[in-house]
Amino acid sequence: MHRALTAVCLLVAACSPSGSLPTVPAEPTTSSTAFVTTEPTMTSTTSTAPTTTTVPTTTTTTLPALEALAYEEIAPMPFPIQLTALPGSPLSYVATKDGRVWVFDGSEVLPDAVLDIRDQVLNQGERGLLSIALHPEDETRFYAHYTANDGDTVVSEFSFTADGVIDPASERILLRLNQPASNHNGGMIQFGPQGSLFVGLGDGGGSNDRFGNGQNTDTLLGGLVEISVEGDPSPRLYSHGLRNPWRFWIEEGVIYVADVGQNRYEEVTVTSMVPGINFGWPITEGQHCFRPSSGCDTEGLTLPQLEVSHGDGGTCSITGGVVYRGREIPELAGHYFYSDYCGGYLRSFVFAGGEIIDEADWTAEVGIPGRIAGFGVDGAGEMYVMTTTHLLRVAPVRD
Repeated sequence: MHRALTAVCLLVAACSPSGSLPTVPAEPTTSSTAFVTTEPTMTSTTSTAPTTTTVPTTTTTTLPALEALAYEEIAPMPFPIQLTALPGSPLSYVATKDGRVWVFDGSEVLPDAVLDIRDQVLNQGERGLLSIALHPEDETRFYAHYTANDGDTVVSEFSFTADGVIDPASERILLRLNQPASNHNGGMIQFGPQGSLFVGLGDGGGSNDRFGNGQNTDTLLGGLVEISVEGDPSPRLYSHGLRNPWRFWIEEGVIYVADVGQNRYEEVTVTSMVPGINFGWPITEGQHCFRPSSGCDTEGLTLPQLEVSHGDGGTCSITGGVVYRGREIPELAGHYFYSDYCGGYLRSFVFAGGEIIDEADWTAEVGIPGRIAGFGVDGAGEMYVMTTTHLLRVAPVRD
């Protein structure tokens, strides 16, 4: 059953038809000792941002005028973190952090999980099943990024059976990497335009880049990692200087990287898909020196176009989203939507001509449904939001 959530939910349980929701695992922690020194905003001396627009130049629609956005509840779920589908497919796949994957048929989430690897997933804090992906050309192959029981990061390929379930015994491990701490495991996996699988990995955890991985190009930690899924995967470091890229989004050779900050700033960087980019951590946090009292050299860094200060709308840990390309809300084609795990708001912007334009905050319309952990798009390009307890669809309100 779907129902619009147009009012702000002060308590997540108040949004549930039954008033009873699944137990929520421990939430991620993202901060340590705060800095209070003020420093000037800086600009990068190296630009890798695309200079052409990534949105249609015109949008024609005969639909009634868009009055607002609203959340439609699809289903209560135990910590859903991502929804994904192949373009044009009527079926979507929803991952829950505990290690299960479910089918959403456009109307409801089907009752039986098509993959259940809970016995090999460590679901604690920032660890668990973190992201899923479908092979863009081979419908028999499925991919998952999860935390193994020993704390290692694992990215694996699985196969679908003839009856549409995913066979756990078919697992082929593409990447297994030791994690020195329990946080900053990164998360997102997504296929790029050339057919490689990309993985976002955090800096190894702790605080203040404790393990020195942010600027270390001899490790995969703190980077965007490229994996070939054909034959020998041979993971390689594609970009570095990231703290904890929980979510990124790739489309048409452009990547939107939402990197979780530490003390003061969350950030989104939009750049061309080219190797060798240095996103700056721990030299910078957002557009600022991470250690302002000693200054920093930003030469060669690609700094974010968007930063959100901690405390702005309750911000504590950015949840990167998706670029909307659906048909139900053509007025918002090309808008990149994002949120925050603590703030629970819904905001968007358009990236065009090498800069951010048309920033918008939709929170007053959709309300705050809880802690937002993920986004997704179905086969028609429509957008979904996942709180720690619910799967929601973003729907238009028209006159």
